[in-house]
Amino acid sequence: MFYNALASILRAFGNSKTPLHAMIIASICNVGLDVLFVMGLEWGIIGAGVATVIAQILAGCFCLYHVLKLKEYMPNSICRDLSYYMNQFRLGIPMALQNVLIAIGGMVLTSAVNRYGTYFLAGFTAMNKLYGVLEISAVSYGYAMVTYTGQNYGAKRYDRIKSGVKKVVLLSLATSILISIILWFFGPLFLSCFISNTSQGAKEAMTYGLTFLRCLTIFLPILYMLHAYRSTIQGLSNAFIPMVSGLFELLMRISGALVLPIFFGKSGLYPVEVLAWVGAVVILIPNYYHMERNFQNVSENS
Repeated sequence: MFYNALASILRAFGNSKTPLHAMIIASICNVGLDVLFVMGLEWGIIGAGVATVIAQILAGCFCLYHVLKLKEYMPNSICRDLSYYMNQFRLGIPMALQNVLIAIGGMVLTSAVNRYGTYFLAGFTAMNKLYGVLEISAVSYGYAMVTYTGQNYGAKRYDRIKSGVKKVVLLSLATSILISIILWFFGPLFLSCFISNTSQGAKEAMTYGLTFLRCLTIFLPILYMLHAYRSTIQGLSNAFIPMVSGLFELLMRISGALVLPIFFGKSGLYPVEVLAWVGAVVILIPNYYHMERNFQNVSENS
């Protein structure tokens, strides 16, 4: 929370480099302390935990140092009227609920995967290790769009918002297609980092993991559209629509995980994640363009 809150403040000022530098420092320290505490001092799991906490504290302190340099923007007092804090809760609580809904859906899907044996679970788990790689650029574009949209919305530069959305959509499509091509052809190589055994069971797990991975890569542009439009709407100070999209994402993920295996067995679990993306996108995209039409009306009236 310490790091994320401060990093968000810095990004809102257009400073995305400092949070990146903080994470680089934290990652290097985490690895070094893991070696020291786990391999050197033989503290085991406790050592790994201590290393992670120290690294997180360093990342937070690094961001705090840079936030404190923004003296001209610092309030004279943290005591403000109630409406200020209510506005923060109005934006923050729906976004928190959105993430909770997404996490619950992931838990249900994992529970459904567990029913089909160790190798199927191992393949799914290996694919999940690469999931962060699949969406890392999408998340980064999302961070950028929240800041960009928020700044231009405050300045009433609706034309720049419309232009920015068009560009981030094109950039997201190009990036997702490139990542899809790479993972389609080199997926077995990446999965072998997590499934290294050559036994028959490992080969079976590799087959399941590769099927999961390729199913996601085919439809990866949908995930990138999800992040682009969700972040843009959040930047427009609307946290309700993204929360609703998270609810639809949850419903699609749960219904897919429970219903599709009845008709298709374990194969029915492969497209569940994609269905969840679709459930969110069908809410986000129409609502954004409805908001964009309102921009046009405001501009014409002014």
